[in-house]
Amino acid sequence: MYNANESRYDTMTYRRCGRSGIQIPEISLGLWHNFGEAATVENARDMLTAAFDLGITHFDIANNYGPPPGSAEIMFGRIMRSDLAPYRDEMIISSKAGYLMWPGPYGEWGSRKYLIASCDASLKRTGLAYFDIFYHHRPDPDTPLIETMSALDWIVRSGKALYAGISNYGPDEAAEAFKILRELGTPCLIHQPKYSMLFREPENGLLDVCERAGAGVICFSPLAGGRLTDRYLGGIPKDSRAAGGSPFLSSGQITPALLSALSKLSDIASERGQTLAQMALSWTLRHSAVTSALIGASSKSQIEDCAKAAGFAKFSGEELHKIDEIIRTVSD
Repeated sequence: MYNANESRYDTMTYRRCGRSGIQIPEISLGLWHNFGEAATVENARDMLTAAFDLGITHFDIANNYGPPPGSAEIMFGRIMRSDLAPYRDEMIISSKAGYLMWPGPYGEWGSRKYLIASCDASLKRTGLAYFDIFYHHRPDPDTPLIETMSALDWIVRSGKALYAGISNYGPDEAAEAFKILRELGTPCLIHQPKYSMLFREPENGLLDVCERAGAGVICFSPLAGGRLTDRYLGGIPKDSRAAGGSPFLSSGQITPALLSALSKLSDIASERGQTLAQMALSWTLRHSAVTSALIGASSKSQIEDCAKAAGFAKFSGEELHKIDEIIRTVSD
């Protein structure tokens, strides 16, 4: 039986999530692509327990994570029951719904029917009694926003989740979602957008909208699919995601301009006493609106490296200027 590290809270830094009473670790672990059927239980267990031993108390899933969809929730539930169950009250566990899960007109997007059925199915797969956060995973262009937000409100009021969240919403959509949830009496706890040195779109209003509304921000893909790590400093390794025909990162994205920028960024990180990945995470956390950076990992060692970014979000003006100059020509 797993026994958690007694000093697990000594090194992690926690931030207040918006204007809520919840604190979330600066580094959180997402189960997007390395906890499906192709993963081994042993490696998944090593990653989850290593993360918790480092004070990473927030674990983020979604109904479609795997592959195949649903399998990451099943894997998480298995390890939760075998090892982490005694620590449930120390954890923030989230799931989401919005992408395709089953055939027919009720199997995706943002209808009340889909969201509530999805939440029930996710609880069953994980074996949990409730989620700490349940998100709408993406905006639905056809369903009235009041219906989607009312479904999140009902999920919280029914005890299936403690807090509501949204993901992938633009500034105007997020502002309206925040307003509706606030009027319903279930303020939105958190927004999960894509944000990194190479993708800065949330700076165009979204971060300000979240901050004004009192909603936290947790950034997904803060390492830009692995590009903002030491992995590609020397080119494209044969066993890398970019070399393997991944739909999420192609070899064409590893350009000479990017490799040059990564080398320069790595030099700045080294001067700060950080790896490139650690600095990239610290960079996202520099913004006052950001609560946490959500990492993905395929090994325990990657989690251990990323966790060291916690508590180092301060940058000098000169450092930020240099970083801006380097990444200006290679942003997504």
